Amino acid sequence: MSPLAPNPWGDRRRVRVGLLGGSFNPAHDGHRHIAESGLRLLGLDEVWLMVSPQNPLKSVADMAPLAERLESARTIAAAGNRRIRATSIETALGTRFTVDTMAALGRRFRRSRFVWLMGADNLVQLDRWARWPRLFQSVPVAVFARGAYSARTLASKSAHRFRRFRAASALARGLASKQPPAWVFLHIRRHPASSTAIRARLA
Repeated sequence: MSPLAPNPWGDRRRVRVGLLGGSFNPAHDGHRHIAESGLRLLGLDEVWLMVSPQNPLKSVADMAPLAERLESARTIAAAGNRRIRATSIETALGTRFTVDTMAALGRRFRRSRFVWLMGADNLVQLDRWARWPRLFQSVPVAVFARGAYSARTLASKSAHRFRRFRAASALARGLASKQPPAWVFLHIRRHPASSTAIRARLA
């Protein structure tokens, strides 16, 4: 089944889809850990690993080809779990920034309920993303504890600006049904894997 067909049951139910975007340069077990945690804690039907054609905040120089990164997402982060799907859908949508991707997905999949998934490291630097407040206003967000970044997450500019819209972690399973802005911080077991460390080791 293609990740472009978000209702495998063929009926009119609203499918809850977690979106984990990134370069996946390369994908690793930490990505899988977040995806599986999202499925379990948020009550999601699927998680899409959205492999970015090119992250605007990262250098092109050390970025592996899209096909190679997509394959690593399929064979490492999504392997053996039919509810985790790797996709390069942003290429088909022609979007570069996350906020534009969300708008395009909303138009294409009107009967799906999306949740944006991110590690704590991304929330810390979210204010560098293009039109980042609109992301919180367009989709519920789940933030997962990750390494040393987690201690700084709740003091970040984005967390401070949307602090009154933070939901208790006990309510995480209902996040997909909430009207944005709405977000949760989930204290999951922290996974040590890092794409940067993997590239350094391979080099």
